[in-house]
Amino acid sequence: MDLKTQIKEYIKIQPEPKQSEMQELHNLILKLMPECKQWYFDGKNEAGKQVAHPTIGYGNYTITYKDGSTREFFRIGLLANPTGIAVHIMGIDDKKFLADTYEKTIGKAKVGSYGITFKSVKDINLEILKEAIRYRSKLKN
Repeated sequence: MDLKTQIKEYIKIQPEPKQSEMQELHNLILKLMPECKQWYFDGKNEAGKQVAHPTIGYGNYTITYKDGSTREFFRIGLLANPTGIAVHIMGIDDKKFLADTYEKTIGKAKVGSYGITFKSVKDINLEILKEAIRYRSKLKN
């Protein structure tokens, strides 16, 4: 299955209203990052074990590990979880940045070191979410 079909199928298997909201956010991210590389991570490790929620990824950057090894990864992730939707903003060195910058203004969402999690798009300020996505899309790495 090609990438765009995997993404379409992942969104399609979500129950409503999550399916419509995931599609809305997918379209929004592509509008903010029109030339970005797209990803689909099925959440499985090398052994085929489910270790994370499946995630749609956007953009790319290079992760450098402590041992000096590197790997390419997505900048923005969109995923469904049991309680709602999460947008992951990956690769920001300051682990308090998202919470310090967006938690008070984004609305009814949990903001962690790299994730913004919410039950419904109706619960958050989409303009603030767009600002967080734009911020990460413009960082050099």
